[in-house]
Amino acid sequence: MSTEAAVKLTRKDFVSDQDVRWCPGCGDYAILAQVQKIFPEFGIPKEKAVFISGIGCSSRFPYYMNTYGFHTIHGRAPAIATGLKISRPDLHIWLVTGDGDGLSIGGNHLIHALRRNVELKIMLFNNRIYGLTKGQYSPTSELGKVAKSTPMGSADHPLNPIALAMGAEATFIARSIDTEAKHQQETLRRAAAHQGGAFIEILQNCNVYNDGAWEYLKAKDSKADTQLLLEHGKPMVFGKNKDRGIRLNGLTPEVVTIGNGIGTADLLVHDEHDQTLAYLLGRMTPPDFPTPVGVLFSTQRPTIESLMNKQIQDAIEKSGPGNIDTLLRRGDVWSVE
Repeated sequence: MSTEAAVKLTRKDFVSDQDVRWCPGCGDYAILAQVQKIFPEFGIPKEKAVFISGIGCSSRFPYYMNTYGFHTIHGRAPAIATGLKISRPDLHIWLVTGDGDGLSIGGNHLIHALRRNVELKIMLFNNRIYGLTKGQYSPTSELGKVAKSTPMGSADHPLNPIALAMGAEATFIARSIDTEAKHQQETLRRAAAHQGGAFIEILQNCNVYNDGAWEYLKAKDSKADTQLLLEHGKPMVFGKNKDRGIRLNGLTPEVVTIGNGIGTADLLVHDEHDQTLAYLLGRMTPPDFPTPVGVLFSTQRPTIESLMNKQIQDAIEKSGPGNIDTLLRRGDVWSVE
C-alpha cells in the first residue's frame, strides 16, 4: 500500500518542475490550472495517476502534471492509453488531446476508445485551428476559414466532436469552456467520478492563430444568450432575462420566448440519461441555437478492461494459471539442423 495515499495532497503536489511553454494568454493555462486545483480532491496517489497525450499544443500537458505520463505520437494516445488501462486497470488515466490530434490523424483511435468504453478521462481541447504547426485549419474549423493552408477559405464541412462522441456511443459526454473555471471544475469532477470512459470537449482559445474563436460564448454581454447551461432535471432556459427556452416542435427542437402562453412547463427538461435527447443537443449549433454546455449524456455499461479481465479470470479458473513453456512446446515440434 502506498504511504502517499494516506497523505493529503494539495495543488502544489501536482505541479511539476517544468516551465510551462505555451504562448502567453493561451487557454491551455486555464485548463491546466483547474486540473491541478481539483485533482487532490480525487484522492488519487500520484503514482496511480497517468496523463497521456499525442502531438500538439495541448499534448504538452503531461510535462506539467507531477504524475506519471506519456507524450506519445500524433493521434495515437488513445491506443497507448487503452493498452495501459487494460494491463493496469488500477491506474487512473487521463488523456489530453486537441481537435487536430484527436479528430484528424487520431480520429479512428478516438472513436474506438469511446465505443469500447475504456475507462479513460479524455479531455479534447478545441480551438478550431492547428496551433503547434502555426495556424492551418483543423477538422473543427468553420466552413470558409481563412488560414495559412486555406488562403481562399476552407471548403471542408467542420466535424462536431459531441456528435462524433454520441455516434461512437460514449458513456459520458460533456462540454465546458476554458475560462469558465467553476463550470469546468464541476464538469471534470463529474467525469472523474464516472465509472467508464468520459469525453469532455473544452472550448479553448488560441490567442495567436485563432483568437476569439469562442468569444461569442465568453463575452459578458453575450454569453447568457449564446450558452445553454444544462442542468439535469431542469427546463432548458437561457437568455439574459431567462426569458428564452428550448421546446420540441414535433421531433424538432426550436427556440421560443417565454410568455404569451408559453411557460417553462412547455420547455424541454434536461435528462442526461436520455440518449435521444443528447443526440438532439449535440446537433444544436449557432446561429440557430445556443451552444449546450455541461453534461449532455451519462450512462453506465461495463468497461472493456473489466470484461477482458473477467475473461482472463474465467480462463484461469477453468484451465489453471498456465505455463508459458508448456504453451510454446505443445503440438508439433520440429528439430532444425
